[in-house]
Amino acid sequence: MPTIRKLRFEDEQGNPGFRAQLKEQRWDDHRFYHHNLVNQSLHFVSACTFLVAYALLFVDAALASLLAWGVAMTSRQAGHFFFEPKDYDHENGVSHEYKEEVKVGYNLTRKYVLMGLWLAIPLVLAAEPTLFGLLQRPDTALDFLRHVGFGWLCFGVVAILFRVTQLWIERDLETGIVWATKIVTDPFSDFRLYRTAPARLLKGERSGDHHAAA
Repeated sequence: MPTIRKLRFEDEQGNPGFRAQLKEQRWDDHRFYHHNLVNQSLHFVSACTFLVAYALLFVDAALASLLAWGVAMTSRQAGHFFFEPKDYDHENGVSHEYKEEVKVGYNLTRKYVLMGLWLAIPLVLAAEPTLFGLLQRPDTALDFLRHVGFGWLCFGVVAILFRVTQLWIERDLETGIVWATKIVTDPFSDFRLYRTAPARLLKGERSGDHHAAA
Protein backbone atom coordinates (compact mmCIF):
# COMPACT_ATOMS: atom_id res chain seq x y z
CA MET A 1 0.00 0.00 0.00
CA PRO A 2 1.54 3.34 -1.03
CA THR A 3 2.11 6.12 1.48
CA ILE A 4 -0.77 8.62 1.39
CA ARG A 5 0.28 12.13 2.27
CA LYS A 6 -1.75 14.68 4.17
CA LEU A 7 -3.05 17.16 1.60
CA ARG A 8 -1.67 20.68 1.69
CA PHE A 9 -4.57 22.25 -0.21
CA GLU A 10 -8.23 22.34 0.80
CA ASP A 11 -11.37 23.88 -0.63
CA GLU A 12 -13.37 26.74 0.91
CA GLN A 13 -15.02 24.33 3.35
CA GLY A 14 -11.67 22.94 4.53
CA ASN A 15 -12.11 19.66 2.61
CA PRO A 16 -9.75 18.07 0.08
CA GLY A 17 -12.19 18.57 -2.82
CA PHE A 18 -11.59 17.83 -6.49
CA ARG A 19 -9.93 21.16 -7.30
CA ALA A 20 -7.84 21.04 -4.13
CA GLN A 21 -6.61 17.54 -4.97
CA LEU A 22 -5.82 18.60 -8.54
CA LYS A 23 -3.81 21.54 -7.24
CA GLU A 24 -2.03 19.22 -4.80
CA GLN A 25 -1.03 16.74 -7.50
CA ARG A 26 0.20 19.51 -9.79
CA TRP A 27 2.15 21.14 -6.97
CA ASP A 28 3.83 17.86 -5.94
CA ASP A 29 4.70 17.01 -9.53
CA HIS A 30 6.21 20.46 -10.10
CA ARG A 31 8.26 20.73 -6.90
CA PHE A 32 9.40 17.10 -6.77
CA TYR A 33 10.19 16.38 -10.41
CA HIS A 34 11.06 19.65 -12.19
CA HIS A 35 14.17 21.15 -10.62
CA ASN A 36 16.41 21.11 -13.68
CA LEU A 37 15.99 23.82 -16.33
CA VAL A 38 16.80 21.41 -19.14
CA ASN A 39 13.93 19.25 -17.93
CA GLN A 40 11.67 22.30 -17.67
CA SER A 41 12.65 23.41 -21.18
CA LEU A 42 11.91 19.96 -22.59
CA HIS A 43 8.54 20.08 -20.83
CA PHE A 44 7.84 23.41 -22.51
CA VAL A 45 8.66 21.85 -25.91
CA SER A 46 6.46 18.90 -24.97
CA ALA A 47 3.60 21.17 -23.91
CA CYS A 48 3.70 23.11 -27.19
CA THR A 49 3.77 19.87 -29.17
CA PHE A 50 0.90 18.38 -27.19
CA LEU A 51 -1.22 21.48 -27.78
CA VAL A 52 -0.67 21.13 -31.52
CA ALA A 53 -1.49 17.42 -31.26
CA TYR A 54 -4.71 18.23 -29.39
CA ALA A 55 -5.80 20.47 -32.25
CA LEU A 56 -4.85 17.82 -34.85
CA LEU A 57 -6.73 15.13 -32.96
CA PHE A 58 -9.99 16.33 -34.50
CA VAL A 59 -8.48 16.43 -38.00
CA ASP A 60 -6.06 13.49 -38.19
CA ALA A 61 -5.95 11.30 -35.08
CA ALA A 62 -3.09 9.11 -36.34
CA LEU A 63 -0.86 12.10 -37.09
CA ALA A 64 -1.78 13.70 -33.76
CA SER A 65 -0.77 10.51 -31.94
CA LEU A 66 2.54 10.26 -33.82
CA LEU A 67 3.31 13.84 -32.88
CA ALA A 68 2.22 13.38 -29.26
CA TRP A 69 4.13 10.17 -28.64
CA GLY A 70 7.03 10.66 -31.07
CA VAL A 71 7.92 14.22 -30.04
CA ALA A 72 5.97 15.39 -26.99
CA MET A 73 6.29 12.25 -24.85
CA THR A 74 9.90 11.49 -25.80
CA SER A 75 11.08 15.01 -24.99
CA ARG A 76 9.05 15.01 -21.79
CA GLN A 77 10.36 11.70 -20.51
CA ALA A 78 13.94 12.40 -21.63
CA GLY A 79 13.89 15.35 -19.24
CA HIS A 80 12.97 13.06 -16.36
CA PHE A 81 15.22 10.14 -17.27
CA PHE A 82 18.43 12.02 -18.12
CA PHE A 83 18.41 15.50 -16.58
CA GLU A 84 16.34 15.54 -13.41
CA PRO A 85 18.47 14.92 -10.26
CA LYS A 86 17.76 11.70 -8.41
CA ASP A 87 19.76 12.32 -5.25
CA TYR A 88 18.44 13.69 -1.95
CA ASP A 89 16.12 16.65 -2.50
CA HIS A 90 17.39 19.26 -0.01
CA GLU A 91 14.85 21.84 -1.17
CA ASN A 92 11.90 19.69 -0.16
CA GLY A 93 13.68 17.63 2.48
CA VAL A 94 12.84 14.23 0.99
CA SER A 95 14.69 11.37 -0.66
CA HIS A 96 14.22 10.28 -4.25
CA GLU A 97 12.79 7.01 -2.94
CA TYR A 98 10.15 8.91 -0.98
CA LYS A 99 9.13 10.88 -4.06
CA GLU A 100 8.83 7.68 -6.07
CA GLU A 101 6.63 6.15 -3.37
CA VAL A 102 4.18 9.05 -3.05
CA LYS A 103 3.98 9.76 -6.80
CA VAL A 104 0.29 9.41 -7.68
CA GLY A 105 0.72 8.76 -11.38
CA TYR A 106 3.53 7.13 -13.31
CA ASN A 107 6.73 7.34 -11.28
CA LEU A 108 10.06 6.57 -12.97
CA THR A 109 9.74 2.82 -12.41
CA ARG A 110 6.29 2.76 -13.98
CA LYS A 111 7.50 5.03 -16.79
CA TYR A 112 10.23 2.57 -17.75
CA VAL A 113 7.52 -0.07 -18.20
CA LEU A 114 5.25 2.40 -20.00
CA MET A 115 7.90 3.48 -22.49
CA GLY A 116 9.01 -0.11 -23.03
CA LEU A 117 5.48 -1.09 -24.04
CA TRP A 118 5.27 2.03 -26.23
CA LEU A 119 8.40 0.98 -28.10
CA ALA A 120 7.04 -2.55 -28.48
CA ILE A 121 4.03 -1.41 -30.54
CA PRO A 122 5.90 -0.52 -33.77
CA LEU A 123 8.03 -3.66 -33.35
CA VAL A 124 4.91 -5.84 -33.13
CA LEU A 125 3.39 -4.11 -36.16
CA ALA A 126 6.63 -4.55 -38.10
CA ALA A 127 6.58 -8.28 -37.37
CA GLU A 128 2.83 -8.65 -37.92
CA PRO A 129 1.64 -5.73 -40.13
CA THR A 130 -2.02 -6.83 -40.13
CA LEU A 131 -2.00 -7.56 -36.38
CA PHE A 132 -3.26 -11.08 -37.05
CA GLY A 133 -5.88 -9.92 -39.51
CA LEU A 134 -7.31 -7.04 -37.49
CA LEU A 135 -5.76 -4.38 -39.73
CA GLN A 136 -5.45 -3.88 -43.46
CA ARG A 137 -1.95 -4.65 -44.71
CA PRO A 138 -0.08 -1.34 -45.16
CA ASP A 139 1.00 -0.68 -48.75
CA THR A 140 3.43 2.13 -47.94
CA ALA A 141 5.63 3.33 -45.09
CA LEU A 142 3.07 6.07 -44.45
CA ASP A 143 0.33 3.46 -44.02
CA PHE A 144 2.54 1.65 -41.52
CA LEU A 145 3.15 4.85 -39.58
CA ARG A 146 -0.56 5.54 -39.46
CA HIS A 147 -1.11 2.09 -37.96
CA VAL A 148 1.58 2.88 -35.38
CA GLY A 149 -0.12 6.19 -34.65
CA PHE A 150 -3.47 4.56 -34.03
CA GLY A 151 -1.76 1.91 -31.91
CA TRP A 152 -0.08 4.56 -29.79
CA LEU A 153 -3.37 6.45 -29.44
CA CYS A 154 -5.15 3.34 -28.14
CA PHE A 155 -2.21 2.57 -25.88
CA GLY A 156 -2.35 6.07 -24.37
CA VAL A 157 -6.03 5.72 -23.55
CA VAL A 158 -5.48 2.27 -22.04
CA ALA A 159 -2.51 3.52 -19.97
CA ILE A 160 -4.61 6.29 -18.44
CA LEU A 161 -7.57 3.99 -17.73
CA PHE A 162 -5.23 1.36 -16.28
CA ARG A 163 -3.67 3.79 -13.80
CA VAL A 164 -7.08 5.24 -12.89
CA THR A 165 -8.25 1.71 -12.08
CA GLN A 166 -5.13 1.08 -9.99
CA LEU A 167 -5.68 4.27 -8.02
CA TRP A 168 -9.35 3.37 -7.57
CA ILE A 169 -8.30 0.05 -6.01
CA GLU A 170 -5.41 1.47 -3.96
CA ARG A 171 -7.11 4.68 -2.81
CA ASP A 172 -10.41 5.82 -4.30
CA LEU A 173 -11.98 6.63 -7.67
CA GLU A 174 -11.79 10.39 -7.17
CA THR A 175 -8.01 10.25 -6.84
CA GLY A 176 -7.83 8.42 -10.15
CA ILE A 177 -10.13 10.88 -11.91
CA VAL A 178 -8.18 13.83 -10.50
CA TRP A 179 -4.95 12.31 -11.80
CA ALA A 180 -6.46 11.66 -15.26
CA THR A 181 -7.64 15.28 -15.36
CA LYS A 182 -4.14 16.44 -14.44
CA ILE A 183 -2.57 14.33 -17.19
CA VAL A 184 -4.91 15.63 -19.88
CA THR A 185 -4.47 19.25 -18.82
CA ASP A 186 -0.72 19.08 -18.11
CA PRO A 187 0.22 20.69 -21.47
CA PHE A 188 -1.69 23.84 -20.52
CA SER A 189 -0.19 24.10 -17.02
CA ASP A 190 3.31 23.14 -18.23
CA PHE A 191 3.16 25.84 -20.91
CA ARG A 192 2.38 28.40 -18.21
CA LEU A 193 4.93 27.11 -15.70
CA TYR A 194 7.91 26.53 -17.98
CA ARG A 195 7.55 29.11 -20.75
CA THR A 196 10.55 31.08 -19.41
CA ALA A 197 12.79 28.02 -18.94
CA PRO A 198 14.39 27.95 -22.44
CA ALA A 199 15.46 31.61 -22.22
CA ARG A 200 16.88 31.08 -18.73
CA LEU A 201 18.71 27.99 -19.93
CA LEU A 202 20.29 29.97 -22.78
CA LYS A 203 21.52 32.50 -20.21
CA GLY A 204 23.51 29.75 -18.52
CA GLU A 205 21.17 28.86 -15.66
CA ARG A 206 20.73 25.18 -14.86
CA SER A 207 18.47 25.00 -11.82
CA GLY A 208 14.98 26.42 -11.39
CA ASP A 209 14.01 28.86 -8.64
CA HIS A 210 12.36 27.84 -5.41
CA HIS A 211 9.28 25.76 -6.23
CA ALA A 212 6.31 27.78 -5.12
CA ALA A 213 2.85 26.21 -5.24
CA ALA A 214 1.83 25.74 -8.86
